[in-house]
Amino acid sequence: MLSQKLLQLMSGNDAIAYAVMQADVDVVAAYPITPQTVIVERLSEHVAAGRLDAEFVPVESEHSALSVCVGASLVGARVFTASASQGLALMHEMLYIAAGLRCPIVMAVVNRALSAPINIHGDHSDMMGSRDSGWMQIFAESPQQAYDFTIMAYRIAEDRNVLLPVAVNIDGFTVSHCYEGVRVLDKDEIKSYLPRVPRPRLDAETPMTVGAMFSPDYYHIVKTEQVKTLQQSIKHFKEAAKTYPARDVQYDVTHVLNPGSRVVVVGLGGVMGTVRHVARNMDVGVVSVRLFRPFPVEEVRQQLENAELIVAIDRAYSPGAPAPPLASDVKTILQDMDLNIPVWSVVCGLGGHEVRLSTVEKLLNSAVEAAEHGVKTRIQTYITEEVTVT
Repeated sequence: MLSQKLLQLMSGNDAIAYAVMQADVDVVAAYPITPQTVIVERLSEHVAAGRLDAEFVPVESEHSALSVCVGASLVGARVFTASASQGLALMHEMLYIAAGLRCPIVMAVVNRALSAPINIHGDHSDMMGSRDSGWMQIFAESPQQAYDFTIMAYRIAEDRNVLLPVAVNIDGFTVSHCYEGVRVLDKDEIKSYLPRVPRPRLDAETPMTVGAMFSPDYYHIVKTEQVKTLQQSIKHFKEAAKTYPARDVQYDVTHVLNPGSRVVVVGLGGVMGTVRHVARNMDVGVVSVRLFRPFPVEEVRQQLENAELIVAIDRAYSPGAPAPPLASDVKTILQDMDLNIPVWSVVCGLGGHEVRLSTVEKLLNSAVEAAEHGVKTRIQTYITEEVTVT
């Protein structure tokens, strides 16, 4: 029976800060940006109160925040930072450096729309703009998952067979500022789950070169090995999920509702909870992708191969591309399987636009009706409360 003292009322931001505090990080590099500011504020409080023995570095920009994390990680420290939107965009150069130098950094990204126009609310355009930077990317749907995935992220990142940075994504405001009861682990569980694993690091006694210039003959070898390691990290996510000491949950790279349905909806983040709520009594399957990079091709393929219609929900565009990011991945999987299953690419929730139950219900009813009548149309649309697919 779960001890009552381990159930705490937290927002998504609070849950991440609490997880980082329990992970006993050594360095926090902090720069505020809405809607993630609460995370670094809470961590500064934990440091000031003595609950976290860490170096708290208030930097002058997000670029500097990740630069501090890279340096600290290279000398063996367990590090953390957080960002969103324009802040993540300012970090863009350092994202590639962190991944290329194999720094096991954990960063929370509280997903927010990119300007212009200025918008402080949630969508996935910030992370989608950095999806090819070489980071593992996990999407949480709730404060509970935000807490759990942050702890798991350290287990995965610091594995000697991985040593890659991990971004834990939560939707701005709808998850970051939403409160729920979060079941937290106790100190002994955290200590056992997150041991300090020795890894290569900069040391004056055993000097080594980091970030050296590589000729064309060798650069491609290093990048290819990095890509291979990222792809293989799926099994380390699964191992971290399997051994996670939660009492009432078993995570995987995807969460599936109603497997084997003729209509399957695929998506990321908090909106998928709304989709599952509507789909629970319908002949509609729901695949919530939790590990977005590396993309769990085999696990998603198994849920799509027998569908008659697939609905791919994105919360970002990929301007100029044939399809938005997630829909593009879905279509690639189908093409590789030589399957001619129609895909409805649906973009919703841009700039925090509310995705209501009634909106999702209209979409799913339209998809079920289309599947029943054998409609093979492929559409790309933006859905709102007033306009849905036809």
